[in-house]
Amino acid sequence: MRAWVSGQTPGIAALSIGEVDRPVVDETNMLVRVTHGALNYSDLLMIADQYQIRPPRPFTPGQEVVGIVEEAPTASGFNKGDRIASKILWGGFADYACVRTDMAIRVPENFSLAQAAALPVSYITALVALDYCAKLKPTDTVLIHAAAGGVGLAAVEVAAARGATIIATAGAQDRLVAAVAHGADHGINYRDDAWIGQVKDLTDGRGADVILDPVGGEIGENSLKCIALDGKLLIVGFSSGKMPTLAPHRLLLKRASAIGVYWNHDTDQKMVTETTRELERLVESGKINPMVDDRYGFDGLPLALDDLANRRVAGKMVLRISEMDKA
Repeated sequence: MRAWVSGQTPGIAALSIGEVDRPVVDETNMLVRVTHGALNYSDLLMIADQYQIRPPRPFTPGQEVVGIVEEAPTASGFNKGDRIASKILWGGFADYACVRTDMAIRVPENFSLAQAAALPVSYITALVALDYCAKLKPTDTVLIHAAAGGVGLAAVEVAAARGATIIATAGAQDRLVAAVAHGADHGINYRDDAWIGQVKDLTDGRGADVILDPVGGEIGENSLKCIALDGKLLIVGFSSGKMPTLAPHRLLLKRASAIGVYWNHDTDQKMVTETTRELERLVESGKINPMVDDRYGFDGLPLALDDLANRRVAGKMVLRISEMDKA
């Protein structure tokens, strides 16, 4: 089968298309014909040997797939022909992938497969952040940074489904328009030096009860200047390439908490299972409408990764793996 394969040296430039063996499945895994593969910042890190998971080279990158079940264990509850989306450890940018049955999310027939590629990582992360870590309430005001990115836009939709007031930030007007279209109440350009004051103005000086930060760096550091009393700063990632240096006195004076958002199928099985069922419910109810950028086919992976690295993506970047399925 076709697959993108890493070189022996790190980096996007060393990727190439090759022929590899089709995955072999067992009683805990199923074989899925991949129609789409979603891109994540962790793919860039893994390809560069900077991620916590480092597969032996050469390997096939890709940690988020959607497709059609080809083979499934009898006791799995899945059958040939089922539409699923799933997080995997690696191996997604290929014609076929091996998917753990406990990681798979069912995709309804009326839901786009391209959109479903955004579900396993971004939306589960948003739900874990807002439901489990923040325990978001309808009375809360939530500030979501990079609100037109994969996790950011997912968080906007989840927060809207919870009835919270949403302040979205992004670095360009078209991105703010997208965030508002998906449920945000207000949009602020965080490249404007006055953005902290704007958050305070929108909250009558209180600040945001919950701040979701996938950016890090200076954005994360300055977020503590507009956090409410007893507020929660959710640390989701560092897409800026820099980790924030948080000022402990600001946490102290606001009695605020900085919370790392992390989940794992093995160590957090109960939480992830419950969150997956909730995501399926939100999808069925029509409250989830992922924005995806699927301009690239299979051959375009290096260009798609470069767009992701340089923030030329609104919503989720999705690679079209199989031209057999245009859904």
